[in-house]
Amino acid sequence: MRFLVLTCEHGGNQVPPRWKSYFKKAGAALASHRGYDKGALELAQFVSQHLSVPLIFSTTTRLLVELNRSLHHPHLFSSWTKNLSSEEKEEILQKYYYPYRLQVEEKLLEQMKQGPILHLSVHSFTPVLEGVEREGEIGLLYDPKRQKEKNFARQWKQALQGNVAAGMRVRMNYPYLGKADGLTSFLRKKWDENLYWGIELEVNQGLKESEKRWESLKKGILFSLRQILELN
Repeated sequence: MRFLVLTCEHGGNQVPPRWKSYFKKAGAALASHRGYDKGALELAQFVSQHLSVPLIFSTTTRLLVELNRSLHHPHLFSSWTKNLSSEEKEEILQKYYYPYRLQVEEKLLEQMKQGPILHLSVHSFTPVLEGVEREGEIGLLYDPKRQKEKNFARQWKQALQGNVAAGMRVRMNYPYLGKADGLTSFLRKKWDENLYWGIELEVNQGLKESEKRWESLKKGILFSLRQILELN
């Protein structure tokens, strides 16, 4: 059985006091999918509490620095912070980016002493992007070159379809590609798939508009995850 570790990189939209002056006109962006992943932290905490597994999360807005991007990525800093001085950017990295990524790595290494790891990074996505409606409620992101990750995602998809409300579409590598730049793709370079699986869970933020569907989603994620962890 693999040991589960949860992370949530976009759990909140808080702006640290030191940087508030740069975000005076960013209210709408902070409240939107650009500022954070609505519902993601609630979902991650629900799973963490019921399965008694570790959860590492951030509530600092991704508009300060994008924790789910590599240092070389052009969108590491948002339009509100990309024009900061090199010294200011380094200050942000030292206080928010490096500590978070290090905390995740240290927790994974700690758990690896007991056995192989399933790292589940929990996210949510906006139901409409640039006028186009997303066609799915749940996305499972993985690296298709990693056969064991791929097999796990397939198993989870089947389990989910039997545990969530009717009409919830479960899609693979949607609405993003699991091999794209991110925390899981970075960590895959450190450990092979015998030791580490990196899966990103994406859920449609539109589900939050219905308490019944949102609760069905949370329970479906929990029950299906518990079910397939026993098989892996």
